Amino acid sequence: MARLGRRTSNAAGVRDGRSRPETRERLLEAATQVFSEKGYYATAVDDIVHASKTSKGSFYHFFPSKQEIFLALVDRLYGRLVSRVEEAIADQRGALAKVDAALKAALDDIAKHRRIARILFIEAAGLGHAFDEKLFQLHTSFAKLIEKHLRRAVEEGSIPPIDTELAAYAWFGAINEVVIRWLYTGEPANLQDALPELRSLLLRSIGAPVGEGGELP
Repeated sequence: MARLGRRTSNAAGVRDGRSRPETRERLLEAATQVFSEKGYYATAVDDIVHASKTSKGSFYHFFPSKQEIFLALVDRLYGRLVSRVEEAIADQRGALAKVDAALKAALDDIAKHRRIARILFIEAAGLGHAFDEKLFQLHTSFAKLIEKHLRRAVEEGSIPPIDTELAAYAWFGAINEVVIRWLYTGEPANLQDALPELRSLLLRSIGAPVGEGGELP
């Protein structure tokens, strides 16, 4: 009888829509809004359910807890950011041009999605071991993307031989600090205003030729 009951419950879940993929998307979109507005600790599962216009049954069908939906959300948002950066640099020729375009694309995308940036760079920090592990994985993934093109720039002779892994993490750290300062203080008022100086500093740090305005010549 217990087995029959579980089958019946699963069937009911399918019929009322709680297991549909679009329901999961609605929950994640609502979580983006609620976490960015209230912060992680002040957000309750009920807040996400209300904002998504779903039900607790739908929520717990996909996510065992608030922590799990937050981890899934961070993973999803980082994936979107990396995808947008990769799309932006796809047509660039030369590894150094790709690295330069990646920096601009990342800052542009973060500036356009401040609410999402707040979740990724502020709300996800310092929430415990599970969150720290997830952030480490995602930061590593982003740094590896930078490292790949820096390594190719060395191979092409565009920059002198350097420790590309160390340089990639230094780049990521610099970007991370600039974004966090912007999110906390609002300075610069427009994040893209930081690009020329940041670009110049980062390109010079790897021995790349830099023209006027901090751009590649």
